[in-house]
Amino acid sequence: MKDSPEYLQKRAFFDSLLTIYGRKPVLEALEDPTLPVHKLHLAESNRSDQIVARIQQLAQQRQIEVAYHDRRQLARISKNGRQDQGVALDLALPSYGSVDAFIDTQLKTCTQPCELLALDGITNPQNLGMIIRSACAGGMDGIILPRQGCAQIDPLVIKASAGTLFRTRLLRCDELAPALQQFRRAGARVCGLSSHAGDTLAAFRTDAVTIFVVGNETRGVSASVEQCCSDWVRIPMHNNVESLNVAVTAALISFRQRG
Repeated sequence: MKDSPEYLQKRAFFDSLLTIYGRKPVLEALEDPTLPVHKLHLAESNRSDQIVARIQQLAQQRQIEVAYHDRRQLARISKNGRQDQGVALDLALPSYGSVDAFIDTQLKTCTQPCELLALDGITNPQNLGMIIRSACAGGMDGIILPRQGCAQIDPLVIKASAGTLFRTRLLRCDELAPALQQFRRAGARVCGLSSHAGDTLAAFRTDAVTIFVVGNETRGVSASVEQCCSDWVRIPMHNNVESLNVAVTAALISFRQRG
């Protein structure tokens, strides 16, 4: 039995919600009138201070729905009860969604080369934020961010991204390897980095949807993700330097000459 159009539309909407938490990140988001806000969540036990008062004032001015919860309920929404400071905010970002929806609605109708970054085991929040910033500035078409094995969106990531998080297409999945297999079945190329590859990153040309995989800060690409790669490229290294910081690698990929 097929899901109804109404259900699919509702599911797509909730897939597009990005929940951020922490008083300062929420305040900064509310102060940006270009960010579409769905709902503000506050703990009933919050002690009023200048930041909370300003958050409530902005929500009223922007006519944003406010929901009040006990601490346990709010922790389920923020997914980080220790650091949410009693505040969470749902952002309805059109560029935020799921791998499934992207493949179904965009990948199959894509007529021009499309380049994505896939993150495999990026656990450092600052690295994640810097990768997002580089991908946004370099014009990448999106980032695949799995829920398992990677750092998740938190105040440190938002700060390191310098606000570009809200302007970057983020595609969520549970695990990276199955998502990459989905892309392969849909006709995409999945490109890993290896010092033994014949092609260099600068010489690599894309004529289809291509996903560049960057791996963990110390272990590199995982074995399960390695098996998903259809292509390999290398970044030439000099002076006996063995590797680069993963955020630097992502920047090189993002700013490479396309063609």
